[in-house]
Amino acid sequence: MTDESNLGPGMALEGTLLQTMGIVVGEATAERVVATMPVKGNTQPYGLLHGGASCVLAESLGSIGSALHAATYGKVAVGVDINATHHRAVRDGVVTGVATPIYLGRTTTSYEVIVTDERDKRVCTARITCQLIQRPGE
Repeated sequence: MTDESNLGPGMALEGTLLQTMGIVVGEATAERVVATMPVKGNTQPYGLLHGGASCVLAESLGSIGSALHAATYGKVAVGVDINATHHRAVRDGVVTGVATPIYLGRTTTSYEVIVTDERDKRVCTARITCQLIQRPGE
């Protein structure tokens, strides 16, 4: 299970999409975020991993990394762009996402997220960009 203290300041799991989709974060730093997600329960009508589920995994990992980076500036991260290429279908098991930074700035971040299946075959490649802003209400 994910330790909420690894997710960044002010971030919680209870009632979130991460919890609903079964995403488990195993490693979280601004330089690398790793998580797994079950295929079961995250499929489209043909029984294949839903492309949107891969995007949720990718955006979650990029956002966590961005939030950890943003905290060094006293800011929070909000997603502003995501794109994904789906390479192969997955019918069962667990997929793993690994997010690594492309760019870590004072106002924006960009992460590449690679999602693989249990055979270490690439399922999806995504890129997420976040804007770093002052915490709302401050």
